[in-house]
Formats: sequence, structure tokens, C-alpha cells
Amino acid sequence: MEREAMEYDVVIVGAGPAGLSAAIRLKQLNADLAVMVLEKGSEVGAHILSGAVIESRALDELIPDWQAQGAPLTTPVTEDQVFLYRSETAATRLPDFAVPAPMHNSGNYIISLGNLCRWLAEQAEGAGVEIFPGFAATEVLYHDDGSVKGVATGDMGRDKDGEAKDSFQPGIELHAKYTLFAEGSRGQLGKELIARFQLAAEATAQHYGLGIKELWQIDPAKHKPGLVQHGAGWPLSASGATGGSFLYHLEDGQVAVGLIVDLNYANPYLSPFEEFQRFKKQSEVRQYLDGGKRLCYGARAITKGGLNSLPKQHFPGGLLIGCDAGTLNFAKIKGVHTAMKSGMLAAETIQAALQAGDTGRSDLNAYADAFKNSWLYDELYQARNFGPALHKFGTFLGGAFNWLQQNLFGGKMFFTLKDQSTDHGQLAPAASFQPIAYDKPDGVLTFDRLSSVFVSNTAHEEEQPIHLQLLDSDKAIAVNYKQYASPEQRYCPAGVYEIVEESSGPRLQINASNCLHCKTCDIKDPTQNIRWVAPEGGGGPNYPNM
Repeated sequence: MEREAMEYDVVIVGAGPAGLSAAIRLKQLNADLAVMVLEKGSEVGAHILSGAVIESRALDELIPDWQAQGAPLTTPVTEDQVFLYRSETAATRLPDFAVPAPMHNSGNYIISLGNLCRWLAEQAEGAGVEIFPGFAATEVLYHDDGSVKGVATGDMGRDKDGEAKDSFQPGIELHAKYTLFAEGSRGQLGKELIARFQLAAEATAQHYGLGIKELWQIDPAKHKPGLVQHGAGWPLSASGATGGSFLYHLEDGQVAVGLIVDLNYANPYLSPFEEFQRFKKQSEVRQYLDGGKRLCYGARAITKGGLNSLPKQHFPGGLLIGCDAGTLNFAKIKGVHTAMKSGMLAAETIQAALQAGDTGRSDLNAYADAFKNSWLYDELYQARNFGPALHKFGTFLGGAFNWLQQNLFGGKMFFTLKDQSTDHGQLAPAASFQPIAYDKPDGVLTFDRLSSVFVSNTAHEEEQPIHLQLLDSDKAIAVNYKQYASPEQRYCPAGVYEIVEESSGPRLQINASNCLHCKTCDIKDPTQNIRWVAPEGGGGPNYPNM
């Protein structure tokens, strides 16, 4: 059965802040452009997960009257607190003057990024953008000259063996003059494009964190709308790992609590999920959660390498934007406004090219110039040493270095620190470590993976090809099990990977229906043997208010 083909001026893969901002800006510049957005989630926002505190700078530019238009930015930050956690009961709050300047949040808002994306989608559709949720782009299409032609959506209705069922529907080809890839962190198609066009040839290795988040309804007497808490140290420091935490008080008595684990950790016995459960016991955090109720759970990888790791974003026929490229400002712990700006710059570059008579397929070098001349570049340049300093010097010395570079030098030191190591390459053999004893969950404050996946509303069509692919099935036991004690059992925050002991020996079982689409396995597997690809469109988590 042949695939149907549809023609557009611009096709955008991903209805996150970058993709939707690009769509809106394109229509603002030229209402006659045919623009469509593909979204693999069942609805816009279903797969969106972020802390989130937003700086409204990009939104101010994109939709200046956003407040009058009802944008869901209703909780301004009222207080900033930064803690160094030393143990479950010991914490030191840093005085404001000791906090790196970019981490101050005056003038920012605590939001649900999913709800912001839903609102942006309404603005885009109102401008004439076509948005198709429930359709995953699974293939990049190329012209004979090698330029990007567009994308194809995945087939629907295949069984586990890949055979067509009665409900089979072939994917659809979407052709465009230009295609924007805004899949978020570790995008499947973005990975392909980076490799095919050697976009990362001049960049340092990309770095990632795994963000794990819960949404809680807490005792109204404890709720402080607008309070922002960030922290570092325990419990990750006990295992030689690094990362950071957040606790944000939203509206309606809700708080978002989360832990970001840097994926360059060495100990294969470390479990980011269990570290997050442990973190919630910290007295400064627990005081708010006790007596409350968990509403939702989710996890997502974060691209945090910054400017040093940013690949070239333009290639013949398209652009890589937002977290698909890695535009997050790690010094601010914020990526929404930067992703939005990258999408806006992409839209402006495309419109200028088309207006000048371009017919598509070009390598839009003008994007690099627009990026270099924008505040987005200035932000990322000033933050370029932030992550490498923490990687090289650790939480405390790295934090002191970052205070100096941000507060005294404004991020404009004369040198650039670079971290050439890969996150997966930092994992050490299990023989160098002892297993970590994590407490059993109490079902009140701490939970297990399966109950957590349940409240993420994750669902997949059971009868479909597995979307977590082992490139070499033998490595799962011969290497991962024997050398690294099967770390995929622990770094996955959803219980997807399970070692089953049988009479014939151990076997890796993949419970793909649990998958949260966080991409951690694609990033952290020590042999780079796991390839994450999109399942049938609409499958995955369905996050409300996350």
C-alpha cells in the first residue's frame, strides 16, 4: 500500500515550545504560508515535562499581549531559596549574595509547560497552523541531492512481528520546502540528522541530565504560591553523583518537586528514581509534602551541554531547534525561553529566504548569523563554562567557580572550559562499587516504579513492534549484565528493563508498554546498544498540568 503524500511550505516535528513558537512566528510573518506541526503525543502537552520556571522574554517578543490573551502564566515568583543539602536532616540555605546571578528568578513565573504549550497551540491554530497530534514522525525523507524533503509518520496497526493487522494504515509522507525538527531532548530524527550531516563535528560531546518530577496537592496551610527552591548535594553526593533539585509552589495548592541527575555518573548501581524517592525525605522538602497527595509522575532527559556542545543547527532543507539541538541555558536552569527564541529565529530565517525567492532545499547559513547576533547566543555564551565547571570541579568547588564567573565576570571570562567526555562513557564496571541499599517505598511519601508509571497515565498499543531496539541482543548479557550489573534496570525511571533469571541463564526482558519516552536508555547505555524509536502515534504518557 503506497503512502499518501501531502505538501506544505514548512513542516515542524514536535509541538513543544520551540516548534509552536516557530509555527506562530511563521504565520505572523506570512499568513499565506502552509505550516503544519506533527506531535507524537495523544494531544499537545501530553508528553511535555518540565519544572518549570519561565523567563517571559521570548514570549514577550512573540505575543506581546500574552497576558490579555490568557496565557497560563499566573504564578509570579515571590521568593527564591537555594540550599546545599548535606544529609536527610541537614541543609544550609545560601544567602542571596552567594547564589550565581543567573539563578535568581525575580520577574519569572512558575508554570505548567504542558499548559503553556496547549495555549500556544491554540494561538497557532488561530493563525491557521495545522496541528496533528497522535502522529509520530519516524522517518526523514531526502531528495536525490541529499537535502531534506520532509518526514513520514509511522505505520499504524502492525503487530509485534511487524506484520500488518486488519487495522493497518500506512504512514503519511509530509513534504516541505523546509522542515524544522523540534522533538525535544535526544530526538530520534535529530540524532540521525546530526550524524548524517556531521553537525556536531566541531562541538564537544553532548551532556544530559535525567529530570524526574512529581506533582503534589499539599496542605493549604503549607502552600506558599510563588516560592522557588533549588538545591544540590545530598542524596546524589553520597554516591559521587551530581545534579540538582527543585520544589516549586504553583497555584491551587499544588507543588512540583523534582530531581535532576547528571547522566555522567560512574556508579552503575545508582538509581536516579530511587535517589529521587530518597530526596523527598530531606527535611526541607518533606515539611511541605507530609500530609499531601501525589497527583502525577513523569521523567524526561534534559539536553544541558550548552554552547560548547551545540551542533550546527542548519543543513540542506531544514533546521534543528530547541532541545533537539540543545539550547537550554544550564546556568539559569531554564530552556523554555531559549527554545522559543530558537524557533522564532528559525521562522524568521525561513521567511527571509522564501521572500528572497528561495524555493527550498537550501542550507540556511543565515540562521547561524541570526543566532550569533541574538540574545540567545549571548546567554549561552555567558553560561558556556557553567556545566563544565560542575563536571570538572564538583558541586561545591564548581559552584564557587560559577559564582565568580557569573557574579564578578558576568560569564565573560577569557577562557572556555570544555568537557570532552561522554555521559555513557563515564559509567564504570560494577566490580568497582558495592550495590546501594535503597529503602522500600512507604506508598505515602515514597513510591515504586510501577505505581509511578500508573499515575503518569502511560498507555501504549500492546500489539505493536517494540520501540526500544537492541542493536546487538548479545551485548545485553555478555557486556551489560556481566560487566555493569545491568544498569538499565536502574537508570530507567519506568521499570522498562528487567533481568529475568531462568534455568538457561539470565534474560533481559523489555516492558516497552511502561516507557515514559524519557530517552535515558538511548543516552546512558554504556555500549550504546539501545536505540529509542517512536512507537505508534499517541502512545506514551498523558501528563496533565505537568
